[in-house]
Amino acid sequence: MKHIPRKRFGQHFLADAAVIDAIVDAIDPRPGQAVVEIGPGLGAMTGPLRDRLDALTVIELDRDLAARLRRDSKLNVIEADVLKVDFAALADAAGRPLRVVGNLPYNISTPILFHLLEVADRVQDQHFMLQKEVVDRMAAEPGNKDFGRLTVMLQWRYHIENVLDVPPESFDPPPRVDSAVVRMQPWPQPVAVPVALLSELVTVAFSQRRKLLRHTLGRWLEARGVSGFDVQRRAEEVPVADYLALARQVSAAA
Repeated sequence: MKHIPRKRFGQHFLADAAVIDAIVDAIDPRPGQAVVEIGPGLGAMTGPLRDRLDALTVIELDRDLAARLRRDSKLNVIEADVLKVDFAALADAAGRPLRVVGNLPYNISTPILFHLLEVADRVQDQHFMLQKEVVDRMAAEPGNKDFGRLTVMLQWRYHIENVLDVPPESFDPPPRVDSAVVRMQPWPQPVAVPVALLSELVTVAFSQRRKLLRHTLGRWLEARGVSGFDVQRRAEEVPVADYLALARQVSAAA
């Protein structure tokens, strides 16, 4: 029976063979690698990935789709909410870093990215289909209107690049937005900062984007006895490295 896409799962299935081939080529899966696909859906990418691998782990919440996927003996099917999956345990079981891929549900893409951020040290790389607007924010440079909290938090741990733009007509049903495939490669030696502190600092900085930082982050820093940071800038004008250095300074002063 034909599967009817379910809105509550944000299902938009890839249907363009040329786009699928381009994505799989960009991922370049090899035998022996531990690849995990999030949201395989009808298996548009699953088949080409599986054909290049010894085995493939897929995470699918939709029980009907999970049942279909279990018919393939080369697939390890995890029927679960991806936000509840222990990726560190998957890496331990595989005995090697994970390569995580997927056409992510756009309605929960940011929570998934932050869930995986917690295990970036157990990941070789990530390739995700996302809303192009989100990819633009992830890869933004300082001074760009797309530069924000998501940019800082992800660029702290990953090198990020847009590898492919994908139009709506490549999906069934077509989404109302343009999409893109992003490559995320964890930095081998990221700057050591407390993640909760960095998150709070950046959230405060971007809480009033149109104002200079002296109105937001300046007061936050003053309350913690930290000085010397240039707050005569707007949040999007501050490079990621400056936010990381400031987080280390605040941590040392605590």
